[in-house]
Amino acid sequence: MPNPTAKNGALHVRTPIVRDAEVEAALRKTVWMKMECLQPVGSFKIRGIGLLCQELKSAGCTRFVSSSGGNAGYAVAYAGRELSLPVSVVVPSTTSDATRDKLRTMGAEVRVAGDVWDEADVEARKLALEEGAAYIPPFDHPTLWRGHSTMIDEVAESHGKPDRVVVTVGGGGLLCGVLEGMHRSGWSDVPVLAVETAGAESLHAAISAGEVVSLQEITSIATCLGARRVASAALEWTGKHRVRSVVVSDASAVKGCLEFANRHRILVEPACGAGLSLIYENAECLSDARRILVVVCGGIGVDFDQLNRWAAETGLRQ
Repeated sequence: MPNPTAKNGALHVRTPIVRDAEVEAALRKTVWMKMECLQPVGSFKIRGIGLLCQELKSAGCTRFVSSSGGNAGYAVAYAGRELSLPVSVVVPSTTSDATRDKLRTMGAEVRVAGDVWDEADVEARKLALEEGAAYIPPFDHPTLWRGHSTMIDEVAESHGKPDRVVVTVGGGGLLCGVLEGMHRSGWSDVPVLAVETAGAESLHAAISAGEVVSLQEITSIATCLGARRVASAALEWTGKHRVRSVVVSDASAVKGCLEFANRHRILVEPACGAGLSLIYENAECLSDARRILVVVCGGIGVDFDQLNRWAAETGLRQ
């Protein structure tokens, strides 16, 4: 059965907004943390992917195919299970055995193709055509953005308007959804800090070039930010809204994960820790903000052992 806290039959739930009195006292700011890490699949992805899958089933779709071995693939697998439709997830060879097992446990068929997501995506699109299935993209689709935008509706309804929004960027789907929701809620004057890790900064590269470009490779450990090309709509938004690109180190991202775990007893991926690092490090780009909204996007690709390995790799622990 769908989660009973979901609204109007949606597959996502309304997530809480958490504050940390100690952090707020140190910063002398109000910080709202939108806890998308508490979605049924551990990340915001189910908002847009759940909506798209529901609409496609209503239109007659009988099978889903995804090309993500990360949070998007897991969200598709969950949606398929809740909607009683079969799901195939095509993952690159670099996807961990633990992640593959999680996908299978959720009921998905897992196929391996290529060494990077781009190659797995080609195979997924081919498979969808061959089997007459619906291809579910991980980040680049208007319905995904519409679904993700609902988190801003929730913030506006319960807390009102911040004067700064912090969001991490991989392929740009979350950014597009957040901005769509902000404009619908009358927040068009609120600046957005779009955070990426060095080695996965596809939005930053696109802004610098004035067009969407492909990174030669992903070198960051924040693999969920590992889209070599950002969605074109994400770049277009930077021309319609005040979006500041912020690039942080892997070490800062992992430190953000550790600090969040210590304070809230919840694990998130470095793709999420990158955004959290701004508040924990009192980043200069927050200096003139008084009410800050941070989207805690979550992620399934983390456990205690993995977090400790990342900490060791980045020199935070020996």
